[in-house]
This record gives sequence, C-alpha cells and structure tokens, in this order.
Amino acid sequence: MLTRDELKASLVSLDQNPLNFERLALDVFRFQYNNNLVYQAYVNSLNRDVDKIDRLEKIPFLPIEFFKSHKVVTGQMEEFHVFQSSGTTSSQTSHHFVSDLPFYEHLSRKTFEQFYGPLTDYHVFALLPSYLERNNSSLVYMVQNFIYHTYSSASGFYLDNFSDLVANIRAVASDNRKILLLGVTFGLLDLAENEALSNMMKDVSDKLIVMETGGMKGRRKEMIREDVHEILTSAFGVKSIHSEYGMTELLSQGYSKGEGLFDLPNTMRVLLREVNDPFTYLPSFLLGNPEVQVKYRGKSGGINVIDLANIDTCSFIETKDLGSFSEDYTQFRVVGRFDNSDLRGCNLLVN
Repeated sequence: MLTRDELKASLVSLDQNPLNFERLALDVFRFQYNNNLVYQAYVNSLNRDVDKIDRLEKIPFLPIEFFKSHKVVTGQMEEFHVFQSSGTTSSQTSHHFVSDLPFYEHLSRKTFEQFYGPLTDYHVFALLPSYLERNNSSLVYMVQNFIYHTYSSASGFYLDNFSDLVANIRAVASDNRKILLLGVTFGLLDLAENEALSNMMKDVSDKLIVMETGGMKGRRKEMIREDVHEILTSAFGVKSIHSEYGMTELLSQGYSKGEGLFDLPNTMRVLLREVNDPFTYLPSFLLGNPEVQVKYRGKSGGINVIDLANIDTCSFIETKDLGSFSEDYTQFRVVGRFDNSDLRGCNLLVN
C-alpha cells in the first residue's frame, strides 16, 4: 500500500488518462479505508468486500453530512488547519482538517492555471464580503493564495466598497494583464444594481472576466442561474459569466467559462448516482459505452465527487447536489439540490 507522501507525489504528476486516475483512486481508497476510522466504519456498515473493490463505481462514497457530525481524518495529524463552511445561523457547519497547506496551495494554483493560464497574467479583485467576515474560509484562503501569486499590487479583497473596487479595476485596464473579478453572487448582483458603477465596468469589459463563486448567503432571494448570469452579463458588458465549483469539503475546484458547464482538473471526477438508488450510477465518460450513454443523455442524478486531493480526509463524497452531463460527457452542470438539504454557500444556484 502506498504511503501518504507517495500518494501526494503521484497526485501532483497525475495526467488526464482515465485509467491512471482510476488506478490512483483505488490506491487512495485503500489508504483511506485502512487509516480513516470514520470512513472505514461507514464502508463496513455497507457490508462491502473491500478486496473486491477494483473499479471506481465500486468505491463507497461518504455522505457529505459526515463532515458536520464527525471528525473525518485519515491517519494521525500532529498539526492541522481547519476550514469551516459558512452555513446559516441555524445550521451545523462542516469542518475540513488539512495538515499540508502548501500542498493545497500548490494544487489550487495548478488547477486555476490549467484552465486560465498563469496567475501573473491577471489582476485579481475579490468581492467576498460574507467570506471575509470569517477567518476560516477555504475560499478566502485559496483566493488569497491567488492574489499573492499574481504579484500585482492592484490585486486584493473588497467588502462593500464598490467605488474603490471599480476605480481600481479601471486604473489597471490599460496594462497588458487580464482582470478577474471573483465574487460571491449576491455581492456581484449588488454591484450590478449600482448603474453608475456597472456602466463604468463596461469600459473594461474586453479585459474583464467575471466569476461567481457563491450563493446568496441569506442576503437575497435564491435565483435561477440563467437569470443571475443574464443580469450580470448585461450590467458588466461581458459575454459570459464564469463560475467555480468548490466547497469546504473539497480541496479541488471545477471551473466553468460559461453556460454553467464545468470542467474538472486531473485530480477530480464526478459520477452521477440514480436519484432513487445511491449505489447505481448513470453512464459517464468513465463508465458505460457510447450506446448506453445516448439513452441517459441529459438525465439528472446526484453528484458524487472524487477529489484525490483530499488525502487527509476522504476523497469520495456523496453530495446533496443534483447534476447532469453535457452531451459529449466531457463536462457537467449543477441543476439543483435534493429536497430538504441545507443551502450551500459555495456556487449552488437553483436551476
């Protein structure tokens, strides 16, 4: 069985070959089953023969609620950092224990740059008011990492000081860098409704990328994603709204460059489970042949995430999100939530 350090080394060098992903995922499963008592107890409760788990679809996925009710850790951690979900005032929050922050920093930068190119090509303006009001947000930590590695004195965080935000964006519009405005959804909508300032943003729209990375946080009524994106594209003069798919329980992120279709990094895969049978999966790029895929094209299912970066916790998570695959099965979209599940604060809008 591979050690933690060997798994991390394999993860950093992982390519896009699905066979290599499956091989490493099975290695991570065996490591976590043997060293994560919470995950081990859950797998045992399903009466699975661990020795016969030799395919991705056979790996048990831990319900995401365990991150709220248990300390989900793999092995001993002498020192660790705890990321905590935002939740609401009445809900229990998730905790993610991370022992190697430099590893997380490296992978999150590598993931962003896989889809967007070097961070040094950007000025990053982060409009994250609700997240900045806490000191244990994984999103703030990630964006702070991005900001530092832009090596731009203009990059930074903003609460509700919209005038300063717009003025600083316009001040750097004449150089050769692109401008990334990364914001929680309600903050971007608040800015969009300030007509004078949003009109000023249109002057830099050819260099501007607007990325929403959070829901309404109880500040506004939940909206359909398409309606949100229509408001933002009109207000800022951009062609599309980008999105980030991430959550406290994950260390990897997916990114969408428009239309709510997400691409995933080498460290991450999504399987869709049948709504009424959590142990049966819809065909995907990884599972099933093209003829079977056609039959299920466009069908929604529960999102199960494999995040191999979660070496310290659990890489196999059954979420409460609903999703569907694109027609060619190379991307996925989030289409909603299961009934009676907690509203998540990180990039889930009702579809």
